[in-house]
Amino acid sequence: MQIAVHDRAGRMSASEFRSFQARRPDHERWELVGGVAMMMTPPTIAHNRIASNLERLLNDTLARHAPAWLPTQRPRLDLGTGDFRPEPDVGVIDAEYDPGQRFVDKAYLLAEVISDTDEVIVPGTDRRWIEVKRELYRAHPHCLAVLVIAQDRMGVSLDLRSEGGWTSTTLDAADDLSLPGFGLICRVADLYERTPVSRN
Repeated sequence: MQIAVHDRAGRMSASEFRSFQARRPDHERWELVGGVAMMMTPPTIAHNRIASNLERLLNDTLARHAPAWLPTQRPRLDLGTGDFRPEPDVGVIDAEYDPGQRFVDKAYLLAEVISDTDEVIVPGTDRRWIEVKRELYRAHPHCLAVLVIAQDRMGVSLDLRSEGGWTSTTLDAADDLSLPGFGLICRVADLYERTPVSRN
C-alpha cells in the first residue's frame, strides 16, 4: 500500500496543517495523523457508493426529522485535538453554513467507510488509524453517533451516545440500522445498494 506523506521535516501543528491543507487542490484528501500529514489513498468506487448511500438515506430522513441538520460527505472537521485532523467520509453538520466555508467544528454523526489508509498504524502507537478516529469522534462533545462501515462485506460498528454514555453494537447484513436521534431506520444492506457486496 502506497501512502503519500508530506516531506516537511518534523511534526506539523494543527494550524500548520490547516494552512497546508488550504493550499492543496480540492481533489486531494489529507489527514493529520499523529502530527504527520498523510494523503489518503483515493477511495474505491464501492467506498464512494457506500458513503453516497448513507448520505442519501440520512438526507431523506433528516429533511423531515431534523431539517436544521445536513448530511454531507467529507466535512473537514476541527476537533481541537492537537496532532489529529481526520476527515470523515460522512458527517451530519448544521444546515446553516457560510459560502466558501471549508471547515466545521461541530458534527452530530460521523461515519467512516474503512479503506486501506485506515489500517495504517498511527506513529508512536500500536493502533490503527480507524481505531484512533473512532475514539476521537466519540470524544467530540456534539457527536451522538459514530459508524464504522466495512467495505468488503456487510458490517457496521455502531456507537450511540445516550445520557448514560456510549453503547456499541456490531451489525451485519441481517440487521437493521437504527439511529433514533436522526429518525433513520434502514437495513444494513441498504448501505451497500449497487455495490459488488450486494451481489454476493
